[in-house]
Amino acid sequence: MSLSAYISRDQRSGLVGSLLLSCLLIAVGLLVVYFGQRYQLRIVYAAYVNLLVVLGLQVFMGNANITNLSHSAFMGIGAYVAAICVTPVKIKAISLPQAPWGLNAFALDPWVSAFIAIAITALLAWLVGLIITRLSGIGATIVSLALLVIVHSIFLHRTDIFKGKQAFFGIPQVFDINSILIISVCAIFVARAFRESHWGIQLRASADDEVGARSMGVNVYRVRLIAWVLGSVFLAVAGISYAYFLGTISARPFYFTHVFLTVAMLILGGMRTVTGAVLGTLLISFGLEGVRYLETGPELLGIKLPELLGLSGIMLGVVIVVTMAFRSSGITGNTEIEQLFNRWRR
Repeated sequence: MSLSAYISRDQRSGLVGSLLLSCLLIAVGLLVVYFGQRYQLRIVYAAYVNLLVVLGLQVFMGNANITNLSHSAFMGIGAYVAAICVTPVKIKAISLPQAPWGLNAFALDPWVSAFIAIAITALLAWLVGLIITRLSGIGATIVSLALLVIVHSIFLHRTDIFKGKQAFFGIPQVFDINSILIISVCAIFVARAFRESHWGIQLRASADDEVGARSMGVNVYRVRLIAWVLGSVFLAVAGISYAYFLGTISARPFYFTHVFLTVAMLILGGMRTVTGAVLGTLLISFGLEGVRYLETGPELLGIKLPELLGLSGIMLGVVIVVTMAFRSSGITGNTEIEQLFNRWRR
């Protein structure tokens, strides 16, 4: 029998959509590699790291329709665990002289460290998911917010492990733009595969009508938990990619500002689709660079503009308010890129 006999129509459509989105990411990556400057490489790398976060959000939040505000905490856990495992012993002896449990007495291979970070993040997510997947609405949102605050407080006050407000330095810089491009493409295929799988279909069905889904035999708690843990793996990979590129991390990036930014990306593009996650991430990532340029008070057409500090935060708020008021389903709504492409062809 042919391969198509084992793949449903939705899954074939998902493969086509993943290929189209991958081509978009690869095109952007090639442009910046061959024609961009160093700071532009960093901008694109940061955009692709945020894309991993937004895809992780989409896997759970977009399919289950449950707002999650704890994603930056899981990203931080992945980054710190990988950093602690991979950083050379000589550097940890300086930065973590009082680390407990012998954390400053060993250094592992970057890939082994990444695997450990993903495993620990997934385990913690599973434990939390046993509680949060049984909640819905405002209850789940509040619990996820509380989890973010708890993890951030641990990062700040366990200075013997996480350095507190100081930077954790000395992490080997083993990733580059090619690495994050490959990881992002793989993440798109995984996110689409989950969306079109029977778990993803059941999860969206339970989000639209939980009682009806249960009456049809859907184990709502189980499919929510699967999506929650899978989303945490995306977040751990994002944190690892962040640490392995910069070579230094701190607790500050894994808090409210980053939560606000990535949620805005998902809302603008559309929570229900992987295409929306990609488009929202790219639009806001590159749009904010233009806004930050205006913040500095540049001279345009001979006119000196005033400094507009805080404009980027205002614009993010405007994006969320306008999108929720006039297009609550985001730019793409429930339409993936291959469907848009087919409409254009017709």
